[in-house]
Amino acid sequence: MSLLAVSPSTSFLTRARQDPGFAAFWVLRIGFVVLPLLMGLDKFTNLLTDWPGYLAPWLVVLLPVSAQAAMYAIGVVEIVAGIAVALRPRLAAWVVAAWLAGIIVNLLTYSGFYDVALRDVGLLVAAVALGLLARTYDRPQVEAAA
Repeated sequence: MSLLAVSPSTSFLTRARQDPGFAAFWVLRIGFVVLPLLMGLDKFTNLLTDWPGYLAPWLVVLLPVSAQAAMYAIGVVEIVAGIAVALRPRLAAWVVAAWLAGIIVNLLTYSGFYDVALRDVGLLVAAVALGLLARTYDRPQVEAAA
């Protein structure tokens, strides 16, 4: 279905049913808001896992702080990323993709975490898809006025 075929007065749910791209954009957007927020918050509690254990040893040696302190900073970045996707997915999706690329590099340099790195490649692909979909479904308001 063409983007132009959907009336501005069409309800959100109707549009999501009629336009699979719109629905995919919102599924990815919600996912990349909720998941970074939850993972970021968990960096402060370590309820889901022992997050410092995911840092490659070579990286821990380079850090001027403890692995847990680094995880606190990483948690803040993830929380900010989730909020950014909520507010500006058109830009934030690419920031999240770059962040995931960094995580993947960390995991590929640490034997035993290749399965997690592969999962994060899938997340990176999803973040790129969100960025591409946002070009259509998160247009700047300036364009609407023109």
